[in-house]
Parts: sequence; structure tokens; C-alpha cells
Amino acid sequence: MRPSELLGPHGPFAEQNPSFAVRESQGRMADAVEEALKQQSTLVVEAGTGVGKTFAYLVPAMLFPGKVIIATATRHLQDQLFLNDLPRVKTILKASRDIALLKGRSNYLCRYRLEGAKMLEFIRSGDLREQLRTIDAWMMRTQSGDLAECVGVPEGSPILGMVTSTTDNCLGSDCPNFQDCFVFEARRRAQEADLVVINHHLFCADAQLREEGFGEFLPEADALIFDEAHQLPEIASAFAGQTLTSRQLLDLARDTLNEQLRDAPEMGALRDLAAALEKAVADFRLAFELQPPRDAWSTARDKPVLIEALHALERALTELREGLLLAAPRGKGLENAQKRTEAALALFARFSQAENADEVFWYELSARGFALHATPLDAAAGLARALHERPRALVFTSATLTAQGRFEFFTRRMGLGKEVVTLRLDSPYDYPRNALLYHPPNMPEPNSPVYTRAVVEAALPVLKASQGRAFLLFTSHRALKEAEQLLRNRLTHPMLVQGEMPRHRLIERFRELGNAVLLGTQSFWEGVDVQGEALSLVIIDKLPFAMPDDPVLKARMEAMRKQGLEPFVHHQLPQAILTLKQGAGRLIRGEQDRGVLMLCDPRIRSKGYGKQFLDSLPPMRRTQSLEAVRAFFGKPTD
Repeated sequence: MRPSELLGPHGPFAEQNPSFAVRESQGRMADAVEEALKQQSTLVVEAGTGVGKTFAYLVPAMLFPGKVIIATATRHLQDQLFLNDLPRVKTILKASRDIALLKGRSNYLCRYRLEGAKMLEFIRSGDLREQLRTIDAWMMRTQSGDLAECVGVPEGSPILGMVTSTTDNCLGSDCPNFQDCFVFEARRRAQEADLVVINHHLFCADAQLREEGFGEFLPEADALIFDEAHQLPEIASAFAGQTLTSRQLLDLARDTLNEQLRDAPEMGALRDLAAALEKAVADFRLAFELQPPRDAWSTARDKPVLIEALHALERALTELREGLLLAAPRGKGLENAQKRTEAALALFARFSQAENADEVFWYELSARGFALHATPLDAAAGLARALHERPRALVFTSATLTAQGRFEFFTRRMGLGKEVVTLRLDSPYDYPRNALLYHPPNMPEPNSPVYTRAVVEAALPVLKASQGRAFLLFTSHRALKEAEQLLRNRLTHPMLVQGEMPRHRLIERFRELGNAVLLGTQSFWEGVDVQGEALSLVIIDKLPFAMPDDPVLKARMEAMRKQGLEPFVHHQLPQAILTLKQGAGRLIRGEQDRGVLMLCDPRIRSKGYGKQFLDSLPPMRRTQSLEAVRAFFGKPTD
């Protein structure tokens, strides 16, 4: 049977589950994926919300005789595929395919680094010590070593970085715990399995390893399937460059201390050198205090205080390297630390020159740390090499891959050639009946200082009509914070704000309350699925154009101009359209869902490009009437 028949009204999915929704578009996509797998061709599919794209690629992947790697956007979606969707498909099809889950090494406990963490003086008491004890006890029970299974250690806890390895500090086969290594075991399982679930970050990290000639992490495969593929170009761009962070340097200092205590206890001078590096890292971060949080390095390199701090950090690294050169023969950990100092100094040297026309050098700051980036202007060539290094099937799918109905923006950024099959499948949901697009009238221009206040004033009567049950999505943290203050004492419904708790917990709480108003920025524009009446209103403050002062965007725009391309038309506009489609996609997540999408930005009606945004959205009824919104929610006019 073809996949479309298996997913059809007389197939096993419908027979075993009376509530299974048979969708013609799902069958079309499944057959197209099957054909791509058989022909080793490249397929790009935009599948609107409700098509059922997950089963549309899992069914042919489960039936395909070759090895398949499925990559999705996040670890959460990885777990969803591996723990729920794949076992269900495998059971219904009665398939014998062996499946495996493979995450990046930072997800797995490292026994060697756990022992080192126990020696760190600053975690001999308090919460971190308790978390360390929890991990130590859990290690005796776990089979996978996946720290997502370790209950009692908060997501994002600093202790996690101390008990996991990185490409920099992993000792590989020289590690005394190599035979019991959780990462090694996960890789072995992936090598043996017929179908492996990974994420985009892991694919890009593996591609970068291969590009640099350092081997590979992933097994070879006959087919690669990328879900949520719209995220892949930006992730690939980040991995194609080089980054040095304060976290890496502090880890280097702490690892030096651990390895010195372990293998060279009499070489106490290393402790002073490591402490000097920690101080230099802190001083370098302080030197950025008057700088914007994210900018091109060229704007900072003429500041004497920054250059002085940079040279001091280089000196501290150089002195640590000299000390580690003497200590390296004493142990593999010390040898590894010495190599890491060399790599860090090499990147510092590039920042001192910063003259490569194919890269943009930039920095970004967090509350206590920094990151220095060297990012290529175009990752398409590297992506193309990674994808086409051998003949195999390639499938890319997402709900948002087209702008104005065309795939060119995505395929160009992916480095895909002309031999690409494309398929666009609209959502089967009844948008004209179940959704309303509301443009509040008389809104000021988005650059007005009173714009966010106007958004809040326009939103309040709509929130009253919807009885809460809303997402307010903002294009900046500044606007979110201003709206939070304006709404704090005026909402009659519970308010949840991004940053108050982890994202997954905010969504759980939103569902539990049933009438809440959630304020979020970029991380809530996609990958959030709330079905039912709990989410009946999505308010978007502005058209999501990337910040024009972003250093990477500025450099890309300049490079496009030199190529004779118009950056707004060929990059900024299509990227913003895809982002808006993601945000709007939060509204209708199920066949019975109803809701209002409120777009506050007046440019969607006043600018010529506004029609391109509107034409890319599902076919909703449109109104500027608040009374029509109230009527949609069944509320009488005040």
C-alpha cells in the first residue's frame, strides 16, 4: 500500500483509531516523501497547520528500507517524536525498524566531569551541592545518561555545564571513563539503528566537524528529513562561524584547576594562572559597560578601555598556555586544556585583525558574560556541501517555507540547486468561518514613542471580549516590559509574562488557568501549541522585521547591495513574512479552534508591501470594527 492509502479511510490508522482525521493533503505529502526517498531526490514541502506533516513523513520513513535521520528544531520536539509519534507509527504499521534518539553531548552526563565537579570548592554547600548529590544518585539508576530525565535539577542550572562535556573538553578515547561513556553509547545506538532522531543543532555541529576535518558525530544515512526546516538556515549560519564566550573561558580556568589537582598537585602556579584568567574575563566584560548589548566589533575596537581589556585577556590566556605547556605531559586533561587555550588565542588574533570580507565580527553581552562571534555572511555553500556530500534523499518541511507563495527565499539560503521538487499544502482548517483578522483603526506609526501604549489601549477591549485567553506577541523585550507595566493593574484576567518561569511551565500554567493573558517575545512566536478555547486571541504588536542595527544583518545587507540585490526585497521582507506566519500560526491549532488574530501595525494597510503579508496568511475574514470582534466572541456592544 502507498502511504496515502495507509493514512486513508481504509488504512490501519483510521481502522485502529476512530477519531483519526483522514486528510487528503496528508496523503499527498506522504506519497511525495515516499517518492523522494525512493528517487534520492530533494523535496521541499510547506504543510499548513492541520495537514499532519509528522505522520506524513514518519510513515514513508518507517517503510523505507534504508537508514533515515530525522532532524527537528528542539530537544522537546525530539522527545515528542521519539517517545510518542514514532512508537505509535511503528506499532500501527507493525514495523520492525529499530529507532534511536541522539542529542548533543551537552545533554548527557559526563562521569569524568562529575568527579571533577565534586572537587570544586565553591560548590561544597548550598543548592548546587544538593543538585550535585541528586545527579550523583541518579547516575546509578540511569541507562541513557540523558539529563532531561534527572528530576530535581532545574533546567538551566549552572551545575549542568559542570557535569557535561563539550567538544573542547572531551577527552575522547583517552578518558578513563570512555567505556562507560553515555555519549559514546548513544552514538553506538545511533550507528546501529534504522531510524535516528536528532535536532538541527546536532546536524550543523556535525557538519562543522566534517568541514574542519575532525571526523563526525552522526552516522551516515540514506535519507535526511528536516522538520521545522525554516529554522535551519540561521542555525547553520551560527555553526559555520566561530564563537568564544566568557563561559568557555571560565570553564577552561575551572577545568585547569581540576586537572591540576588530579594530575599535577605540586604545580600550584597553575592555580594562580587560572585565577588570573577568571579576573581578566570579568574585567573584559566590565569594559563593555558603556557599549550596546549587541553590535559589530568594528564599533568597539577603537575604544581604548576595551582594547586594553582585550590585550589583558590575551596576556592571561598566553601565560596560562605557557603554564599548561609544561603541565600537559602530566595528563590528558591538562593537554586538552592547553589545546583549548591555543584555539581561544587563535580567535583573539582574528578579532585583532577583523578584515575578512566574507565574515562579520561582532559581540553580544548578557548580564554577566560576553560572546565574540566570527560569522560567515552566507552559510549556503557550507550547507550545500554538508547536505550533498553523498547521494541521498533530502526532505525539508515546515508550516512556513514560502513568502508570497514562493520557495526561493528558503532554497537560496539552504544552497539548494534547481533540482528541487516543491509542494505547498494549505491548512485544511476552515479559516474563513473560524478566524477573524482585526486591524485596530487609528494606530500611530510603529516608531512613535506612544506606540506600545496605543497597542495596549487597543488590546484592552478585545481582551475583555475574549475573556482573556490570549497571547500578546511582541517584537522586542523593551515593548513587552512597557506593556507589562501598562497592563499590570488594568487586566481582569491572570497575566503571565515571559521570564517569570521556564517556557514550558508558562504554557502549562496558561492551559491550566484557561483565561490567562500571556506576554511573550520571539520564543513564543513558534513551537507553542495550545489547542482549544484557552487560546482564542493572538495579538501581534508589529510586523516582525529584524532589527536594522543587527550587526550580521547589516553586513549581509551590504554584501547583497554589492551583488546588485535589494536587501529589503530579497531578505528583510521574506524573512518578516515567514516570522509573521509563525506567530499567526499560534491561533488555530485544531479543527474546532476559533479565534481572532489582531495585527496592530498600521503598515499592513498603509504600505505597498502590506498586501504581501496579508496574502501569505490563511484566508481569514478581515475587519477594522471592534463591534465585529465583539460579535465574533458573542459579546454585545457596550
